[in-house]
Amino acid sequence: MTLTLTSPARLHFPTIKHLANGLTIVAEQVPIEAVNMNVWLKAGSALESNEINGMAHFLEHMVFKGTNQLASGEFERLIEAKGAITNAATSQEYTQYYITTAPQDFAELAPWQLEVIFNAAIPEDAFDREKLVVLEEIRRAEDNPQRRTFARAMETCFENLPYRRPILGTEVVITALTSEQMRNFHQSWYQPQQMTVAVVGNLPVTELIEIVSKGVEQTYRNASSTSGHSSVPIWSPESSFTEIVRREYTDSSLQEARLVMMWRVPGMNDLASTYPLDIIAAIMGQGKMARLFRDLREERNLVSQINASNLTQQIQGVFYVSARLPVANIPMVEQAIAEHFHRLHTQLVSEAEMARIRTQVANKFIFSNERPSDRALLYGYYQSLLSSIEPALNYPTEIQSITPSQLQTAALNYLNPEAYGLVVMKP
Repeated sequence: MTLTLTSPARLHFPTIKHLANGLTIVAEQVPIEAVNMNVWLKAGSALESNEINGMAHFLEHMVFKGTNQLASGEFERLIEAKGAITNAATSQEYTQYYITTAPQDFAELAPWQLEVIFNAAIPEDAFDREKLVVLEEIRRAEDNPQRRTFARAMETCFENLPYRRPILGTEVVITALTSEQMRNFHQSWYQPQQMTVAVVGNLPVTELIEIVSKGVEQTYRNASSTSGHSSVPIWSPESSFTEIVRREYTDSSLQEARLVMMWRVPGMNDLASTYPLDIIAAIMGQGKMARLFRDLREERNLVSQINASNLTQQIQGVFYVSARLPVANIPMVEQAIAEHFHRLHTQLVSEAEMARIRTQVANKFIFSNERPSDRALLYGYYQSLLSSIEPALNYPTEIQSITPSQLQTAALNYLNPEAYGLVVMKP
């Protein structure tokens, strides 16, 4: 089945094709001399049990350690011989692999990318060696003040949802993992029905789809396996904070204190509710005209850095304000941030500010999705998590349609200045 989405605002329309084995292809031709293929699997750390937390990320490493058809390192040699690029990433909801090639090399290299994904051998000796690499990565993450602060914030924000756990896992859990556990995880989750392949570049859409389809046919050799999707726990969003939940830590490696305030907000399962929150994040803490930046940094000089983000995740998101500041300023900054959010409850944002922010947020989205790799990532993300790319196409329009009263409603519903999570890291 092939579906073409049309929109009067676009010159090129992605084409979606669903293969009989459940894999979805999203393809688009753009006039840039490159082709990017993003392979998305609904196999991130959120689906792991506590006993195997970190498995999805560890497996991402092992995918590049060879198959029965390719020796370890051979895939990278083939890629680099053509001047192409490959990499991968793991998040809470997905694992993503990609290659960027010249158009004339795509038909040769795409099947090799699919080969290593579908048929990772996970040999015992390579597993043991790579475990040491992952453990070192965990140690480096723990040595990074920004990542430590974020980890403490997520532990505070969520009591039960898997977002409170590290994507990398912990040293104790990773040390105990076995190659057999990983092979079982791979067999359960690296299946076509869990996959979206987004491919964008300067080849005809029919050719892009044919290359990917034939590559899947050539490399998928595990047709008798079944997906492990039924074993995933069914999560529900956690309730909003009803009080200030405060956590303070001492971190001797810091030069300045860190302050993080956070609220539980809707995730991708309630996408319409995320759009006003994206705008509020921009109003409060994105750019030099943002309210918190102008007040707390430029005018009162209470912080050295401050920003706000609306982190949208599948089950539940996090509205996140973070600042670097002297320890003595922590009470004043916390109070000032709360007052700014209280003002959103009582005063409508002006039309002039709305117009500036609407344009800023919409254009930032458009400008960040110009290259083939950007567009393939965008389509893969939305198709993988929402089974639709329409939100990707419609995002600027949705942002432009938000009104000041909708912002006020979102603030009243989700951003309570008297109930939030707070993490303070002091030197």
